[in-house]
Amino acid sequence: MREKLIVALEPTRLDILNESEQHAGHRSSPGTGNSHFRMLIVSPAFAGKSRVERHRLVNEILAEELGGLIHALALRTFAPGEKFE
Repeated sequence: MREKLIVALEPTRLDILNESEQHAGHRSSPGTGNSHFRMLIVSPAFAGKSRVERHRLVNEILAEELGGLIHALALRTFAPGEKFE
């Protein structure tokens, strides 16, 4: 997942937090330990794009994972120079 994002987006910052443990035992959780993620991505690829366009781009890159492995994905996406903290 990380490698796909690096190759496709060339991010200047990529934080991936696995929050699956917080959802263990939930009925909708697949129980794989790799189902719920929170990401912060700063990439020049996001410049001039809306938040929806940025999220769609990430979803396209991770389409295979979103089709099975990933149950939930929380995204914060920014272009370089945009405030995010």
